[in-house]
Amino acid sequence: MSEVLLLEFSLLFFESHTMPSFDIVSEVDKHAFTNAVDQAGRVISTRFDFKGVEAKFERSELTTTMYAEAEFQLNQMEDIFRAALIKCKIDPLAMSLAEVEGAGKQVKVLITMQNGLESDLCRKIVKLIKDAKLKVQSQIQGEQVRVTGKKRDDLQRVMTMLREAELDQPLQFNNFRD
Repeated sequence: MSEVLLLEFSLLFFESHTMPSFDIVSEVDKHAFTNAVDQAGRVISTRFDFKGVEAKFERSELTTTMYAEAEFQLNQMEDIFRAALIKCKIDPLAMSLAEVEGAGKQVKVLITMQNGLESDLCRKIVKLIKDAKLKVQSQIQGEQVRVTGKKRDDLQRVMTMLREAELDQPLQFNNFRD
């Protein structure tokens, strides 16, 4: 009987004393991305300076291709697309543009949304956290970084520090466990 009580006590004690943690990720919501592409397409179809011009967006997964008749129109479409991304709460930093290509009498640009953290960026994040000398541990887990610490305040300082750091990709903080 005493062994059962000891086991139950130890389970309750250790479950309640898990260390707070969170994951650092960079994800783009596919549904919001689809909405942004659709919104940008509607804006193009109603704008006066695009009347009679063959300009369009084509989406597949997390990429979209912009087609237009001239390169300056692609620049305008890029601005419209950035505004649509912001309206859909997607950070435009996640967007990477390829080179302008000629396709017959049209020009096109491929836009790719960065999803997941690359290993170089993960290492940079871990280094930033270690250089801050906070009492937290960070470890790379595939395309995300897990941060654990004894105090919730230390984890919040890490989040603030990473928001202020100028990284080439937007970050989200998921699975905050207290």
